[in-house]
Amino acid sequence: MIGAGLRALLALTVLCGVLYPLAVTGIAQVAFSGNATGSEIKDERGQVVGSSLIGQTYNLPARNPDDPEEAARPDLRWFQPRPSHGLGSNSINTRYALILSGATNKAADNPDLVKLVEDAKAAVVTDNSTPSYQVDPRAVPADAVTSSGSGLDPSISPEYAKIQVHRVAERNALDVEQVEKLVKQHTQGRTLGFLGEPRVNVLELNIALKALAAR
Repeated sequence: MIGAGLRALLALTVLCGVLYPLAVTGIAQVAFSGNATGSEIKDERGQVVGSSLIGQTYNLPARNPDDPEEAARPDLRWFQPRPSHGLGSNSINTRYALILSGATNKAADNPDLVKLVEDAKAAVVTDNSTPSYQVDPRAVPADAVTSSGSGLDPSISPEYAKIQVHRVAERNALDVEQVEKLVKQHTQGRTLGFLGEPRVNVLELNIALKALAAR
């Protein structure tokens, strides 16, 4: 009985723990190589700079690096992602600034959440208004002032990208038409034509913006 049990354990271990994972990994690498390797995004030099599935922040260096509570200031040269009000950042592993996924789980009438949204809306209007363009507070979309369920949404709505165009063009000494064209080129439609909403991947857009500004 012991011998039969050991043989069954060995056979199942090889089958389920070695052969099956190798087969699934091999099929994924051949059929869905990009997805299987993390949906990596590369810059113009071919270096991996992130994943198309995970959002990034574009902030200026902290004015006081010794103060972990200091609010990060957005680097207004770049298109900004959705706010991330999830579980915060990892303060244990100081080598990597890891973002933890999660939502606030606060009700719509929670005073803290209401203040976050109001402050975010005021910041969107202030940061994106230029001498030639004034943001209408009524035109600020929901994704500009609220985080997604995961807090790691890599995309923004075309409406939020449009609000940022004038500011980005001014900060990078580009024509507004050039930046508008860039946003249009990186706007993705609904999946299969009917699932989800049109979206703009912020990392891909900023990589293209960097290349355009360099030229």
